[in-house]
Amino acid sequence: MRAPNIAGEQMHIRNPIEWLFGQADLATANVGAARPAEYWAPRKLLRAPSVRKITFDDLKQSLELGVKDFAAARTDVALLCLIYPVIGIFLAALTAHGSLIPLMFPIAAGFTLVGPFAALGLYEISRRREMTGSASWLAAFDVLRSPAIGRLCLLGGVLIGLFLLWLAAALGIYDATLGPRPPASAAAFLSELFTTPAGWAMIALGLTAGAVFAVAALAISVVSFPMLLDRPVSLGTAIRHSVYAVRLNPGALGVWGIMIAAGLFLGSLPCFLGLIVVLPVLGHSTWHLYRRLIRR
Repeated sequence: MRAPNIAGEQMHIRNPIEWLFGQADLATANVGAARPAEYWAPRKLLRAPSVRKITFDDLKQSLELGVKDFAAARTDVALLCLIYPVIGIFLAALTAHGSLIPLMFPIAAGFTLVGPFAALGLYEISRRREMTGSASWLAAFDVLRSPAIGRLCLLGGVLIGLFLLWLAAALGIYDATLGPRPPASAAAFLSELFTTPAGWAMIALGLTAGAVFAVAALAISVVSFPMLLDRPVSLGTAIRHSVYAVRLNPGALGVWGIMIAAGLFLGSLPCFLGLIVVLPVLGHSTWHLYRRLIRR
């Protein structure tokens, strides 16, 4: 559709799909384009980060602030997170066939491993809201302009690698217990899982292996993603501070990890629909937890 502009020429009015593609083109053209002095506050360019001890009350306050950030633009942010149910429906359809049925639970549970990477845009919204007092969902795309975008993507690749290793481990556990032959159906798989010794062995081994991967992902990412957005540090520095934060606060961050895992897992059922609310709240909350873990 075209409408006349003031000069009498025809002006093209874009539909929503064209607008989204236009935004994507603009974002791609500006990947990493922001200058450090423009993207980060001057004091962040000079001050070295340091980790602090936190309490369980810090977890509560971080969660409350995360809810407030979500409430400030809940409709827009929820629409932004609609992509996750779409991914969930696709994965559910993909794993509905016999050979992939054993991976349905590991895929749902494994989302906790890549959740911090998926929440990058939410961290950016919270960062902008903290700096300016307000931020729309479009602020999520500003993360692409960050001078640290390469390091963020590399760290995301590490989490994706952990996710793939987790799937391989889960499939190996299935082969060693209920496998290696694929189940006849989802109902048959669930029956074997909960009514046979091999099924309970698979559950025990799966939970143990999943806990190891979850702790590794938490240690690598709980501080590193927000820190890379917040200040000009190397990837190694961000990961070291993240691991140290977990070592300094094992109890509080252990509980935080359980909260994240439980929230993302419940949000992934059914078909990841709950992530429309759960992911924004946890993403914003993680930013505020970072603020309590790292001295400004």
